[in-house]
Amino acid sequence: MSKIHWIVLCPGLLLVLVAVAGVVVAPSFAVNQQVVMIGVGAVALIGLLSLIGAWFRRWTTELAVTDRRIVYKRGFIRRHTMEMNMDKVESVDVDQSILGRMLDFGDITVRGTGAGIEPLKGIDSPIAFRNNVTAR
Repeated sequence: MSKIHWIVLCPGLLLVLVAVAGVVVAPSFAVNQQVVMIGVGAVALIGLLSLIGAWFRRWTTELAVTDRRIVYKRGFIRRHTMEMNMDKVESVDVDQSILGRMLDFGDITVRGTGAGIEPLKGIDSPIAFRNNVTAR
């Protein structure tokens, strides 16, 4: 069983931290307090919405390897499910950046005979996932 890495929460968290810094720093530098606070509030709202969206995406995505198939499910109300039999898997490609190698996340593409599973972005422990698939 694998899931989306926590790194997807970082953009929203960064925006919220920028908004908090704006609230702390703005009163000493700003000429027009209301305009600055509206801007800071907008940044905070965008950050919170991004944070909630990333958390919800992480919460509603499942990725599992069984002895017979690979199962990928995402969505809450509108559910998208893809399955591939293990005997149809040709290769599992893992793409990781330098940050991905350090924090152990990356993108996975499962290629099968005839068709493949779309690239799965931001997956936690992609090397372990690949090893689970190829060990079967």
